[in-house]
Amino acid sequence: MPSRDFKRTDRVGAELRRELGLLVHAAVRDHALPSVSVSDVEVTRDMDWATVWITALQAEQAPVALKALKELAGEFRRSLARGMRLRRVPELRFKYDDSVDKGERIDQLLRADEPTAADGAVED
Repeated sequence: MPSRDFKRTDRVGAELRRELGLLVHAAVRDHALPSVSVSDVEVTRDMDWATVWITALQAEQAPVALKALKELAGEFRRSLARGMRLRRVPELRFKYDDSVDKGERIDQLLRADEPTAADGAVED
C-alpha cells in the first residue's frame, strides 16, 4: 500500500488554488480590480476555513484588491460549491502574501552591495 504523504487538506487546497485562480482572474477583469493572483491556499484540518494567499503586481494597490476580494468571498464560495465535488466548501479568508515583495527587496539589497570590478575586487 502506498504511503499517504499527500494529505487530503493538501489535495483540497491545490484544487481550490486552481479554481480560485480562475475566479480571481475573472473578478479582476470584470470588476476592474488591480492585478492580483492566487499564490497559495491553506485549508484547515477540519476543512472549515481556507486561507487564500494573493500577490499583487503592484504592491501598493494590494489593499484595494484585498478589500474587493473579501467582499466577493461569498460569491466565490457559492461558485466553488457548484463546481467542486466537496460536501462542504470552506469559508474563504483572503490575505496578502508579501513573500515576493520581501524577496525583491532582498535582491535589491544584494545587488546594491555587490562589489564591481571598478571597486578593485579581485576576480579569480
